[in-house]
Amino acid sequence: MSTPTPNVRQTVSATVANAASAADDPRARAAKRAAELRAHNGALDEGVDKFYIPLNIIPDGWTYEWKRHTLLGKEDPSYEVAVAQKGWEAVPRARHPEMMPRDHRGETIEREGMILMERPKEITDEAKARELRAARVQVRDKEVQLGAAPSGQFERDVHPQTKPNIKKSYEAIPIPDK
Repeated sequence: MSTPTPNVRQTVSATVANAASAADDPRARAAKRAAELRAHNGALDEGVDKFYIPLNIIPDGWTYEWKRHTLLGKEDPSYEVAVAQKGWEAVPRARHPEMMPRDHRGETIEREGMILMERPKEITDEAKARELRAARVQVRDKEVQLGAAPSGQFERDVHPQTKPNIKKSYEAIPIPDK
């Protein structure tokens, strides 16, 4: 004799009843929430960088950076204008809702007075190249200043040991895989 197969209505009502009883059970609810927290990249760890941005969420061709939004609870409109003139725009919360609390009403992603902003990668690369050139010019200027002295003061040519000995080395810094 074969067992009777349950119809769709019986299967659905049994599933709903199981879900309702699981929602009422505080231990099951607690276990479910604990699993969610553990799955959220170790959010229970006190040593987590709250400003870390996973590279896989940044759209191709764009860069993300945290910029100051408030200082001592106050916004700084002139700073916001300067940031906007450099091409930065706020990342919309709708793009990464997991980065803000569910009940957050704002349209941007903010943390401790900072706001997540984006701009095209090519603009960021150009800005970094300008900054590197400016830094190298500053180093060259200081090297010239070290070697120069007014006539009659700290004569650098009198003795070889009085000449500035500037050594430079460049090495790659380790970058984590994460």
